[in-house]
Parts: sequence; C-alpha cells; structure tokens
Amino acid sequence: MIKLTSPVDEELVRSLRAGDIVHISGVIYTGRDAAHKRLCELLAAGRQLPIDVDRGIIYYVGPTPAKPGRAIGSAGPTSSYRMDPYAEPLLKHGLKVMIGKGPRGAEYKKLLQQYGAVYMSAIGGAAALISESVTKCEVVAYPDLGAEAIHRLEVEDFFAIVTYDSAGNDLFEQGISEYKKI
Repeated sequence: MIKLTSPVDEELVRSLRAGDIVHISGVIYTGRDAAHKRLCELLAAGRQLPIDVDRGIIYYVGPTPAKPGRAIGSAGPTSSYRMDPYAEPLLKHGLKVMIGKGPRGAEYKKLLQQYGAVYMSAIGGAAALISESVTKCEVVAYPDLGAEAIHRLEVEDFFAIVTYDSAGNDLFEQGISEYKKI
C-alpha cells in the first residue's frame, strides 16, 4: 500500500505502477462530464479554472446528499470513458491523478504517458464504504449541476488501485493476460 497526499508529488506519481494499491489523503475534486466540459471551455478561452488542478486529483463521482452526521452520502465512481475527450486540456494544466471506474481509450493512455499522470479505479458498488474516507465535502463550482457540481472533498485513506500508469502499463490487460494463462 502506498500513501499519496494531494497535491501529489510528481515523482511519486511517475513511480506508481498498474496494480499498486494507494491510500489518498488530502483534497480531491469531484467532476463528471458536464463539469469537465465547462472546465475545458474555460481553458480554451484562456480563463482561470474555479479549482486548482495543478498536481491535483479529480474523482469521477456525483455524490448523493449527506445523511445527518456524515460529510457525504454515497460516493461511488462513475464510468470514466466519458471524460476522455476532456483529459488533455486538464493534463496540460497539471492534473496528475484521475479516479473512476472502467476502461479508457488508447489515446487517453498515451496522454498519461506524455504528461506523467495516472488513472486509478475506485471500487464500483462500494459507494457507502468509499464515503467513509470523506471527512469534509463542499460544492466549489457549478452548483446548477446538482450532484454533478464540482465538490471539494477532504479525504483520509481513500482507497484506489492504479489502473493505467505513466509507463504505459494497463491493469485490465494484465488481468486478462493472467486469466488466459489459467
């Protein structure tokens, strides 16, 4: 298990390998496709982002409202491929870690290598368990998007698995290859 704190250390991110188990502490921003589209429109217009993505982490999630005494409701990952078209502008702006579920496109994997970033998977179906690692949650941009607004999460030991690393390794491909050997 590897401890990762945001803002992330670029050398540590580059040293991560597909299959590494990571516990993240610090700030994670949430974002799904509607928010990503807006962020990329701002970058294309030369405007400042409402969040600091430099050496940052974005988690693809639309959390549910918090129950009394909790920082957040369910916080399970969403399918990540929808964010592929928005990845490069954010990577150019310094984003280093993206968390979601499911496979990504070939071009996206090349971008991770080019920009020294990683994609991690959170466990689908474990939304309630994931929410236990969130100690604080606040909407920081695009409240009109409801659950898809950008939230600033403070997390402690948020569990994720490196799926694609900056060296081009792919945990999905590794798993399929191992399965075929059986």
